[in-house]
Amino acid sequence: MKVIETALEGVVILEPELHRDARGYFFESYSRQLFDKSVRPVRFVQDNESRSSYGVLRGLHFQRGEHAQGKLVRVVEGAVLDVAVDIRRGSPTFGQYVAVELSGENHRQLFIPRGFAHGFAVLSPRALFQYKCDAPYAPQSEGAIAWNDPQ
Repeated sequence: MKVIETALEGVVILEPELHRDARGYFFESYSRQLFDKSVRPVRFVQDNESRSSYGVLRGLHFQRGEHAQGKLVRVVEGAVLDVAVDIRRGSPTFGQYVAVELSGENHRQLFIPRGFAHGFAVLSPRALFQYKCDAPYAPQSEGAIAWNDPQ
């Protein structure tokens, strides 16, 4: 697994090692041991999946306080423009964002630590999106930022 640093501390792009042959390919999409060593120790507690059509915009979502979530996201089918925004007050990169294309073709994953808002826009006719969370969903702590927020 190749770990690519981004401009936002803690937000990393992961490129798995694909093993190809005449039958297709195989790759390890997640290994706790490798993730803990290469990125940071995280205990994921929930997996989610969504299917969306072209042009759908999801996010920017986050959870506040003790219910904040770190996420490992990937696209199994289709393509999205995935965005993480630093919402940690006092952070030197507060308000800045990282955008990366995730697709079923490039197999990239994005790790978004706690303290970031997250969203994506679907670029393909359909997209199947999966993500692991390190805290369960807590509706009372949910927040959102409009995609066109001037700040």
